[in-house]
Amino acid sequence: MTSDLTQDPPAADKPTIEPLPPGTFLVAGVVVLGAIMSILDVTVVSVALRTFQETFDATSAQVAWTMTGYTLALAAVIPLTGWAADRFGTKRLFMLAVLLFTLGSAACASAQNLEMLVVFRVLQGLGGGMLMPLGMTIMTHKAGPQNVGRVMAILGIPMMLGPICGPILGGWLVDAASWHWIFLVNVPIGVLTLIYAFTVLPKDDVEPSESFDFLGMLLLSPGLASLLYGVSSIPGAKQDHGTIWTTQVIVFTVIGALLVAAFIPWALNRSNRHPLIDLRLFRDKQMTIAVIAMALFAVAFFGAGLLFPLYFQQVLGKNALHSGLLLIPQGLGAVLTMPVAGVLSDKIGPGKVVMTGIVLDTIGMAFFINIGDDPSTLRILAGLFVMGLGMGCTMMPMFSAALATLSHEHIARGSTLLNVTQQVAASIGTAIFSVILTNGFMDRSGSALALAGSDEGKVADALAKFHLSADQIPAAMQHAIADFGEAFGSVYVVGTILVGLCFIPALFLPRHKVAPVDPAAMMH
Repeated sequence: MTSDLTQDPPAADKPTIEPLPPGTFLVAGVVVLGAIMSILDVTVVSVALRTFQETFDATSAQVAWTMTGYTLALAAVIPLTGWAADRFGTKRLFMLAVLLFTLGSAACASAQNLEMLVVFRVLQGLGGGMLMPLGMTIMTHKAGPQNVGRVMAILGIPMMLGPICGPILGGWLVDAASWHWIFLVNVPIGVLTLIYAFTVLPKDDVEPSESFDFLGMLLLSPGLASLLYGVSSIPGAKQDHGTIWTTQVIVFTVIGALLVAAFIPWALNRSNRHPLIDLRLFRDKQMTIAVIAMALFAVAFFGAGLLFPLYFQQVLGKNALHSGLLLIPQGLGAVLTMPVAGVLSDKIGPGKVVMTGIVLDTIGMAFFINIGDDPSTLRILAGLFVMGLGMGCTMMPMFSAALATLSHEHIARGSTLLNVTQQVAASIGTAIFSVILTNGFMDRSGSALALAGSDEGKVADALAKFHLSADQIPAAMQHAIADFGEAFGSVYVVGTILVGLCFIPALFLPRHKVAPVDPAAMMH
């Protein structure tokens, strides 16, 4: 373990940039294609939920399972990825993940009812959940830990562009063709990725297999799935029942938390030589600090950031396509800074880069404080662009800081740990900010019509609840939308504060070029 991660480097050891090994960008192309498929599919389906309701004659809660099933499959399979990569090799496992995702996509397009669609979405998630941690492992092995900053910058492109391009692509496909094409579009990309991976990825050199942690799998995979399902149910419970303390939320959250808690002592037990997720990696000081910073940032940034499409649609009245177009400046900002941030992280260490990014993220999110229901377009675009600049300097340098000091044999487990942490933190952040938004709206408004949207049944229920007649709907809606805009403005006060707090752990990230440590020293 390093003795002092924040001290200045010796004068004789000036920061230098080492060239990337030959073939790195060819391998990066494979990894980015796989990551794009996985991340894009999280958001591209969101614009088709109302279409699913009409096609399958289902409620909004029922079609939400097309999103929830995919997310829970991601959470369940990510912990297995580190062991499977060590056991079967990254190339074979990556190709298997792409195959599962592609077959799942084709099956989704052929679904005849909602139940079939949800099952096939789970199959998609099992493949998609392995693609991102595998991609990090493959790229870090190829480029070497000393170049991990530039590696993470490459992988950050699909992570940033997926949430932006998803609603645009999904909205266009649904309008121009049919909902089937949001899944069919993955098939040719998947086939191309399989051929590309078979040709470019280096042959696996798998060492004798280590034992599989069956007890860890029985504790952690269902534990994470149950925990995330319970947490993701919180906003719906608050909206439908006025409280988060529903049976659904409590039972699944408690069971999930207990299973995850039970996994911790088992993973740290000396008799367990190869835990499903190696928590002993937290003995590395830099890894621990980076994970803390990343988790706090994911809660704040992704929790608040995922509300932008809702704000654009519910308050500003934009459709899914226009909402996606408004998010383009955020992606442009990230694309501008991400490559530079990757190079600087390798050259001068991630600390200064991350702190700069957090300052930019905080300023950008502050644009949306008290934004209301009639903001200028320039204010929205400027705020998102500054947030994108900060995002490009923040998320991937945190990943690179966590992986930089890990030895070759620990990288697969390290990337798995990072992806599990990010998935859990982002889900918790989304639930927290959704509840804050709902509370803020209900505290301000005497009508639930804005939340009811265009669902006739919900509008009728809202009218009855608040004793409104039909001719009072326009005025009530206008009032409710104004209150909704104010509630969003208050949410971003909390978001700005939480993003700013990320500066504290960032202070302890290394502010000089980091040399990989002796793995034996790290693990003892």
